[in-house]
Amino acid sequence: MQTSLLNKYCDARLPWYTIYPTVPDFSAAVGATTCEAWLRRLPPDESVSLYLHVPFCRSICWYCGFPTSLTHSERPIRNYLRTVREEIRLVTEQTPHGLPVSDLHFGGGTPTTIPPSDFLALMELLRRCFAFSKSTALAVEIDPRAFTAEMAETLGVAGVSRASIGVQSFDPVVQRAVNRLQSEAQVAFVVECLRQHGISRINFDLLFGLPHQTVQSCVNSAKTALTMRPDRLAVFGYAHVPSYMKRQRQIDEAALPDNVARAEQAAAMADTLVSAGYRQIGLDHFALPDDELTHTQQTGRLRRNSLGYSADTCNTVIGFGPSAIGRLRDGYVQNETATSSYCRQISTGHLATSKGHCLTAEDRLRAEIIERLMCDLQADVAAICAAHGFDPIPFLDSADRLQTLAEDGILDIQQGFIRVKQKHRFVIRAVAAAFDAHLDRTPY
Repeated sequence: MQTSLLNKYCDARLPWYTIYPTVPDFSAAVGATTCEAWLRRLPPDESVSLYLHVPFCRSICWYCGFPTSLTHSERPIRNYLRTVREEIRLVTEQTPHGLPVSDLHFGGGTPTTIPPSDFLALMELLRRCFAFSKSTALAVEIDPRAFTAEMAETLGVAGVSRASIGVQSFDPVVQRAVNRLQSEAQVAFVVECLRQHGISRINFDLLFGLPHQTVQSCVNSAKTALTMRPDRLAVFGYAHVPSYMKRQRQIDEAALPDNVARAEQAAAMADTLVSAGYRQIGLDHFALPDDELTHTQQTGRLRRNSLGYSADTCNTVIGFGPSAIGRLRDGYVQNETATSSYCRQISTGHLATSKGHCLTAEDRLRAEIIERLMCDLQADVAAICAAHGFDPIPFLDSADRLQTLAEDGILDIQQGFIRVKQKHRFVIRAVAAAFDAHLDRTPY
């Protein structure tokens, strides 16, 4: 891709569009009372997804943009779990009894900092409060540096079916620059333990754009990951926002690659994974041909949510824990971000919802267009507008950035159908942004 186009469209400030509208557009006008009303309106027989955030790590990685805190003891974790259990009780007081669960995801932070006995007790509570089935998918995120064989056995007993392992980079120079030292042997140990306990659906997270990374070090990390043959890989670009995440101020900005180097790293990693038999999914995921992500992409059913690309077709997500985002029929809700504020709110007997967004008809239309672009690199805007009762002509005309994108050769537009060229997939966020009504509307 031309350097001029990369510098023009690779804007780090653009949202990743895992949801729309995005979190910065949430308002404090949507609080606990609103969330309770929305929960009460959930249909009793419609499956939901659950997300549970664990805001603790044994070591803080400087690149991390998620709300988490350092702990070396189990006491704050167990205190936090008491609060989560109370939040689960408060939520189930508002929802229909025994809501069926399609997916449960433990995120963080590091969910496997939860002691094994407490993890099993938490799963038992969730199973009492919601209706799980044999087809319910249970997923957990793992930091390999503090993972034990006992925890692997616990996850197997709990019924976990998928694990996402934070790898980021196997290059020791890069690891030291971001305060995340972990060996290939540690990662291989986790993979072996998981597979021994029946957890064979494994994802690796890799990053590009980190300090001191080169195309060769990125390719080497991808090749090392391939020796363990995960069935999925997520290859994310590091987002450097030190004004927002203070821990990122520890990173040497002079060692960060520029837009051109980042694009070269991303393309080289993609080529490496595709050459090894993986299918590219959306912007930044890769999956083996028999993985469910591949199947959902092939059938046009791939979804995008706050966790990234997903085969989960649920329209409702209930989030637990600080910063957790929920997606209900009426709109989005987010809990208090700080663990202390979250715990204080729950202790008063009220939900910890701090902000959210009530979806309008136009929001739902724009969200579907953005989701299809992010998932399929194309969208039949005319058909989507018709399905939502909107006239596509003024809607397309108002997306003033589209014409500039087309003139620059990023995409083609024919009778309301937008198709992004494969070689420009890395700037898909700029295309999605053309339909974001909340962004500054200044043309490129």
